[in-house]
Amino acid sequence: MTIVHAGLDLSRTRLDVCVLDETGRRLVEHAFPPDADGLRHLVDEVGRFGQPVQAVIESMTGARFVHDTLELLGWDVQIADALKAKGIAPLAAKTDKIDAHVLAELSRRDLVPSIWLPPPGVRAERERARFRLHLVHHRAMLKNRIHATLLTFGKPCPVSDLFGLGGREILARLDIPDPWKENLDTALGLIDDLEVQIDSIERELKLAGADHPYVSLLTSAPWILGYTIASEIGDISRFSSPKKLVGYTGLAPRVIQSGNNDYRGPLAKNGPRYLRWAYIEAAVHAARHPYYKDHYERTAKRLGRQRGRKVARVEVARKLVEATWHMCQTGATFAPGRSQSVPGR
Repeated sequence: MTIVHAGLDLSRTRLDVCVLDETGRRLVEHAFPPDADGLRHLVDEVGRFGQPVQAVIESMTGARFVHDTLELLGWDVQIADALKAKGIAPLAAKTDKIDAHVLAELSRRDLVPSIWLPPPGVRAERERARFRLHLVHHRAMLKNRIHATLLTFGKPCPVSDLFGLGGREILARLDIPDPWKENLDTALGLIDDLEVQIDSIERELKLAGADHPYVSLLTSAPWILGYTIASEIGDISRFSSPKKLVGYTGLAPRVIQSGNNDYRGPLAKNGPRYLRWAYIEAAVHAARHPYYKDHYERTAKRLGRQRGRKVARVEVARKLVEATWHMCQTGATFAPGRSQSVPGR
């Protein structure tokens, strides 16, 4: 049975649609509201052709809602990597209609650079871990603002933890004028509220992680943020080698080769930024472990004071990514000095 191909270009207020038959003839070119009613109307409009639909939408905010809704209504929907799609079909002129037509053509020619879409359970795991990180970032911003206020009035922090018991007593006695004093008190109240929320989410993550197949393995390395990394990776079988997982994290450098020239640029930084952050955070602590410390210090010293530690931290992070792959593939706990292999590979 022949099928029709739909290209979907999503914006805040509308969904531009271009539908082609297998010969490339345009069947529908119209804009629909990107809500549930609009998507049902789209399905009815295309349904009159009586053929199965294969659709493509670029990865962006809201694309998953469109994907899930249309799949429930019987369409086969792929989510395309926006950068790769642009590389396959660069445009001299770029409009929503043209983008939709290009996506439909990529589907018709079987050239869609599709990405893996996490199932609902993995999306829920990611949302829990990411919201905790969101709150942690807000807490850090408030703390930094309080430190800046002290410096503004020539009162550098006299204790190691300004937000512990001793530090709170100092802040309570602090003699600075309004509105700075009022803002400082408000910030402290918000920090306390965030602490409560973060603690609550961490308890939920701990309970959820008890039944996760990867979390107990990952947390055998005490510095690894097990739940965050497990939720961002999803299914480890998607990655055939540690190198593939490193590439997914965006911790590998860009490589540009031409003839005898081989240029290694900055980090690619593709893939989930939360996953990359989690590994960099883990590397900060792992660099103190005897297995990683010597390599970290040698790299930092060799590259100098300005960038040495940053590069060394990334190298340790990549080693942790490789260890993650081995742990999740073999079911073994963390053992950096032990040779690990995957049965049947």
